[in-house]
Amino acid sequence: MNELFPGFEKHHVDVGDGIVISAVKGGQGAPLLLLHGHPQTHAIWHRVAPVLAERFTVVAADLRGYGDASKPAGDADHANYSKRALAADQLALMRHFGFERFDLMAHDRGARVAHRLAMDHAHAVRRLVLLDIAPTLAMYAQTTEEFARAYWHWFFLIQPAPLPERLIEADPAAYIRDVMGRRSAGLAPFDARALAEYQRCVALPGAAHGLCEDYRASAGIDLAHDRADRDAGLLLQPPLLALWGEQGVVHRCFKPLDEWRRVARQVEGEPLPCGHYIAEEAPGKLLARAIPFLTQEDRA
Repeated sequence: MNELFPGFEKHHVDVGDGIVISAVKGGQGAPLLLLHGHPQTHAIWHRVAPVLAERFTVVAADLRGYGDASKPAGDADHANYSKRALAADQLALMRHFGFERFDLMAHDRGARVAHRLAMDHAHAVRRLVLLDIAPTLAMYAQTTEEFARAYWHWFFLIQPAPLPERLIEADPAAYIRDVMGRRSAGLAPFDARALAEYQRCVALPGAAHGLCEDYRASAGIDLAHDRADRDAGLLLQPPLLALWGEQGVVHRCFKPLDEWRRVARQVEGEPLPCGHYIAEEAPGKLLARAIPFLTQEDRA
C-alpha cells in the first residue's frame, strides 16, 4: 500500500470504544481529511493525495467496517454503523493528530459520513467537498425504477444478515469487479494495485458484514437523524462544494445542487466529465476545482 502513497505514514489509531481506524498521513499545511466510499478504501485517493500534500497535511482514512479499520458486529438497530458513529470515529482520528478544525473531502459513503460530521460538529469542519452523492434522505425519497436498477446494491445490502454477507463472502474479489466494473467507465480507470487493495480488504473477516451494516444504518437510523435535522430546520454551516460525474447515476436521477441547497447554507458545484469514481477517473479535474475552493479564506 505504501507504494500508492509515497512519503505518507500508515497509522492505526484507537478512537475509543475498541474501534481502531487505519489511515495514511502526509504533507504539510492546513489539515485535510479524505474519506472513501463503497466498496473501497482510502486507496481511492492515491492519484490526488500527493498533489494535495503539497498544500495540506492530508489524512486519508478508512471508515469503520472498511479497509483495515475495525469491523464490529452490528447493533440490533445498526446504530454503531450510523453515520453519526462513523463521523465520531473520524473526528477522534483528527483530534488524535492534533487537528480540532479541518477541511473535509469525501466520496460516496464517506461523503455521507462527512455530511453527518459537518452537521453534528460544524465547529470542526472549515470547508466541505462532497463527491457524487445527493443527500441520503432525498435519494431514498425520490427512488425511481431507473435508480433502483442502477443502485441495486442499496437494496441488496440492507437485507437481514446473513444473506448478503454470505453471498459477498462466496467470492469477494468478484463482488469488487462486478460492483465497480458495471459503472459507466468499467474497470479501466483503476490502478491494478488499488484494485488489488480493494479486493484484499473486502475479503477480510467481518468486511462483508461491515459494509452491509453501513447500508442498513443508512436505510434506518440515518434517515431518522436526517429527518430530525430537517424538522428542526438545521442546515450545514460550512461552505459546501458538490461535484458529481456527468456520466453517472446521480446526474441522471437527481438534481444534486437543488438537493444540497435544501440542507446547506452555502453551496456551489457542478458535474465533472467522468463517472462515479471521480478521484480515480478525473483526478486532474477534481484537483483543479477542489484546491481553489479549499484554499479560500474563511469569510468573516
